[in-house]
Amino acid sequence: MTSSRRRESETERRLRPLVGLLVVAATVVTLAALRVILTSGPEAVPDVATLVTLTFMITVGAFVKARVRVRSTVHLISWSEAAIVIAAAIAPMSWLIVCTCVGITLASVRLPTIKLTFGVSKNILVAAGAGLTFTVLDWTWPTMDAPQLVGILAFAYLSAALLDETLAIPVIALASGSKISSQFKSNLDLRLAGYGVRFVVAAITLLILQAEPRLLLAVPPLVLSLHLAYSARIRGRTEQQAWQRLARTTDALNVVDLDDVLTTAVTQAAELFSADEVEIELHDGGRTVRGGTGGLSFDGPTGATAEVNATVIPTPLEGHDRSVDVGVLRLRFRGPVQLSEREQYTLRTFASALCTAVRNAQAYAELARVADEHAYAATHDALTDLANRRHLLDQGTEQLSARHADGVTALVLIDLNHFKEVNDTLGHAAGDQVLVQVADRLSGAAQSSDLVARLGGDEFAVLLRGLPAPAVAAHRAETLLAALHEPFELDGMRISVEASGGISVAPTSGGMPELLRRADVAMYQAKRAGLRISTYAPARDTADLGRLTLGGDLPRAVEDHEFVVNFQPIVDLGTGEVTSAEALARWHHPTHGMIDPLRFLEAVERSGLLPAFAEAILDQALTAAGSWRDAGFDVPVAVNVSPRSLLDARFPGSVLARLRAHDLPPDRLVLELTETLTLSQLDVVDRVLSRLREEGVRLALDDFGTGYSSLSLLSRIPVHELKIDRSFVTTMESSAEAAAVIRSTLDLGRSLDLDVVAEGVESEPQRRALWELGCVAGQGHLFARPMPAGTLLAALQRGSGGRPGALATPLHDAGAVIRLNQTRRQAGRNRLPHLPA
Repeated sequence: MTSSRRRESETERRLRPLVGLLVVAATVVTLAALRVILTSGPEAVPDVATLVTLTFMITVGAFVKARVRVRSTVHLISWSEAAIVIAAAIAPMSWLIVCTCVGITLASVRLPTIKLTFGVSKNILVAAGAGLTFTVLDWTWPTMDAPQLVGILAFAYLSAALLDETLAIPVIALASGSKISSQFKSNLDLRLAGYGVRFVVAAITLLILQAEPRLLLAVPPLVLSLHLAYSARIRGRTEQQAWQRLARTTDALNVVDLDDVLTTAVTQAAELFSADEVEIELHDGGRTVRGGTGGLSFDGPTGATAEVNATVIPTPLEGHDRSVDVGVLRLRFRGPVQLSEREQYTLRTFASALCTAVRNAQAYAELARVADEHAYAATHDALTDLANRRHLLDQGTEQLSARHADGVTALVLIDLNHFKEVNDTLGHAAGDQVLVQVADRLSGAAQSSDLVARLGGDEFAVLLRGLPAPAVAAHRAETLLAALHEPFELDGMRISVEASGGISVAPTSGGMPELLRRADVAMYQAKRAGLRISTYAPARDTADLGRLTLGGDLPRAVEDHEFVVNFQPIVDLGTGEVTSAEALARWHHPTHGMIDPLRFLEAVERSGLLPAFAEAILDQALTAAGSWRDAGFDVPVAVNVSPRSLLDARFPGSVLARLRAHDLPPDRLVLELTETLTLSQLDVVDRVLSRLREEGVRLALDDFGTGYSSLSLLSRIPVHELKIDRSFVTTMESSAEAAAVIRSTLDLGRSLDLDVVAEGVESEPQRRALWELGCVAGQGHLFARPMPAGTLLAALQRGSGGRPGALATPLHDAGAVIRLNQTRRQAGRNRLPHLPA
């Protein structure tokens, strides 16, 4: 047995109890009618012509039907109840039952047994109801007046219609699998209108027959004409509704999400074509969806077995020109169904609209995918798949705007030390593998709330969000760097990579760029100090965002002579007399006030104004030295030189020209070179310095001991003087290492016959300790802070203890000669003298 026949048997099995009940009731009514006929006399039998006419009228009324399909079930709207009511008004009730049984049987003889049985039984009960109503209301045909006739007929017709609906709707609902309430509401307006029209036809028919009984033969043609008109109205209404639903359906398909398109298509097509199940198969991706008016019941790969297979109507999903075929639309019905010509056209139109909707949704999905890929690529590093600098800045900015509610925000900047050696030795491919492994380890060590990013090269950053306290950032940074401690596996080799980290906590202003800048400062502080991690400290930050805005003011500053020079005297530690003075440039900005050179010198070097700036500072320094000489104080002046000036072959000529212009001997000028910045193998630097020295200009090496190549520099640069960096002087009392650097520098100076000046002398114990070690000169706040040239001249004239030219009392009595013997000098090399409290 096929699945369709099996389903038909299941439907009949469901209907059999209800139909059997109707058959029993109809049989009882028919047997009662036959008993009345058999027991009645000949005078109670109507004439044969009337009986034949009534039977024919019932047959025609039941045979000529308007077809309405709901899913796989076709519902027929007939004139049978109108013909039965007319027959009930004319013939005795017993003969009415017989005519109805014969007439309905003749009209339904070709139907299946269960439908034939149901139709005959239902109409016999309707006839009994109508005849009983006439009997109860004392119907006397044909002697009644017109108002009375219409009134009683209305009650009889109403009882017949109610019986017809009550008996038919449950059976139809059970057969179609729909709700009784839904079935009752379906086309209710058309059914009511049909009942009204048929009642009017019945009333007119009876009025005509009351006037002339021979016109009874004209009733069937009249009923047929009205039926055709009513059927045309039903078809027109059905087609109008179908086109409206098609318009709404195609409009509902106008969405860009493919899932929404398929869900809408399935539910709307099930309603539009009264299908039990709708299936859409897409060629692209092998996807199939099924469902009905209640939504999707299946969404998966093509090939799964469908539940409804009795009748399948496939339609290709192709455009109007049939050039594109995206899939197949299948309408599935539980019973045999044949679509009308109008339904077939509607189906093709719907399939074309669905094809367009699917293509649009697929195109939109592809555009969205490409856009997502581009958006992801724009915010992520292609090698490590970490967030990039742009994404870090965006996320950080968003986080900082809500930091008060989400806790403390911090940034850890991580830089791999000597990573260039990996690329140079093993190649960039190996270096890339290391970077990927570093990214994986950092991601594994980070918490879910952290954002790990690669900023470029070998530099990474981790944004820490929602910290309970700033101190937690250091602990988290230690965890991140500890993840990089173990060697990396690379093509069978184990490679160790060291890293330095800088930590910064979200600032109150400046936003994410400032947070990143501070982390960068902290990281380089860690590198310079040889530490693994360093936390940003404002006191060690020599740059700020304001420096970037100063570059635009430099041309005006040079032209308006806004750069001024203060002088800090260098003093003989033993006598307290001034031996020279260091020129310190300052920018007297009209808006920002006095600006330290650490904030603007880099901008000057980048701006191209360095020669003009250096000449202006040198002019002011030489002018001051000339004024001191004219006042009787022959004090040399020391000027700091930018490393970039040493790359300019014209620099020595400019310096010597300024000396001649101020009528000062070359040895009255000391040029201070920064040790950590001037190491170079360029011949031009050697030529510049050699010419200056040959002309008599003195050279000093500033910040000695803080760089990595002090001895190499001394072998290349012909200096006259070493300056001990203030960091060693400040910590000499507490740090054995600092004291050792000072002793070594003094020994080196004596060995090379170089003067040694100690910077940062701020207390008498430091002064005495340095002097006892053999350091003869120093500068610092103990003697004087930087001051204008005129102020320094006044201090020289005023002197100390009645001694002009001195700024401190001597360490020994006037006139005494102090000589450090060899033993004292040797002791000075081996121990730091006791510093008095």
